[in-house]
Amino acid sequence: MQRWFIRPTVGILQKQGADQLTATHMNTISSNDMLKPLTKDAIGKDYVSDLSVQDYTKKTPIDGVQLINLNMFVDDGGQLAEIVRLDDSGNLQILPNFKVKQSTFSQMLPGTIKAFHLHYNQEDVWFVIPTDRVLVGLFDARKDSPTYNKTMRFVLGAGRAQALYIPRGVAHGLANVWQKPASMIYFVNQCFNPDEPDEHRLPWDALGSDFWEIKKG
Repeated sequence: MQRWFIRPTVGILQKQGADQLTATHMNTISSNDMLKPLTKDAIGKDYVSDLSVQDYTKKTPIDGVQLINLNMFVDDGGQLAEIVRLDDSGNLQILPNFKVKQSTFSQMLPGTIKAFHLHYNQEDVWFVIPTDRVLVGLFDARKDSPTYNKTMRFVLGAGRAQALYIPRGVAHGLANVWQKPASMIYFVNQCFNPDEPDEHRLPWDALGSDFWEIKKG
């Protein structure tokens, strides 16, 4: 077996059992070449037509939707996150007009898609366990909203402690597109009534089936 190693003191690339090669025998890039910017003309014609640039501009959120960063404490023994604090009236301190009526735990197995739902009289607050992750999809179905038809797509969890507030009339869904179960806790300001459920469903692929796929590239 041939082994290569570098001698930092002399700048020589050496192969055991072979002649030594110095940097002067290798193709190198001068410092001037490294500082010289390229243009599109420097890219081969086979690739130019496929070039694109990622859009990193900040997107306008759906009106009323809030993504709130929560306190999380990490040390060598693990991590702790505050999910909610309630005032004396039972309202969330992070959302003073949100009175919690019910909280629910949910676990999603890999490959699960739960979408889309909306409510007429209920708001939701979602919290995904920071050690897990889910893909969230939202779109504004309120015809008089300034962000009508706007969509949002992002990940909850993934090492962050965040609360997602979803107003009534905003269609919401989530998917577990990864390889391990994902857990979440959500809070609502209306108790679920199985006789008159305020749970109105739209097709899971209302935004296209590829909406729930991991983006490539």
